[in-house]
Amino acid sequence: MFKLELQLNLPNQLTLLRVLLTPVFAALLLSASSLNKQFSLVVFIIAALTDWYDGWAARKLGYISRWGKFLDPLADKILSSVALLVYAHLGLIDAWMVWIVIARDFLITGLRSYAEFKDQPFITSKTAQAKTFGQFVVIYYILILYVGRNVPVVYSNFGDTIDVLMHPQVLFGMMLLVTISTVGTAIAYLYDNRKVLRDLYGILHTTKD
Repeated sequence: MFKLELQLNLPNQLTLLRVLLTPVFAALLLSASSLNKQFSLVVFIIAALTDWYDGWAARKLGYISRWGKFLDPLADKILSSVALLVYAHLGLIDAWMVWIVIARDFLITGLRSYAEFKDQPFITSKTAQAKTFGQFVVIYYILILYVGRNVPVVYSNFGDTIDVLMHPQVLFGMMLLVTISTVGTAIAYLYDNRKVLRDLYGILHTTKD
């Protein structure tokens, strides 16, 4: 059985801050207030910056812990998943694609966390990293344009451009690419880390018996 000790050093505090900022971001973006929607963009950027800074601080200060290895990727997935769910709720993207992305992300995050706790190598490909980068590009793309569309002074000057960039077919195509890459990298992950899967299956089978 794994023993998880919470170590509230600076990197882990930043990671927890990212988790706490996620519902704040969602509430602001779903608000009817144009000002709140603008604040949601600021909150999301701050939350995303904590991801970079907590990783830098962990390496710089030597605060690399099992708790941090578990919580950091989980916090990333919580932030990105909530953003996509809000977009689906707003009718900007299709929910079925969002759920595929979320299911894949949490599956792989869970396997990575298990491998970390077992001190087993977990193979991460460049393709998977590109998929994550592309996913956040889409998240930022939609967020910036959606907020801009809800700011009167911005929309009055750039409304036509925003409407073209946020055309349903454009957003559908972007999310479809993310979904296809999500499924493809998930298959590659499972194949490359099949030893971790076999080990986990063995533990679950033993526990069940």
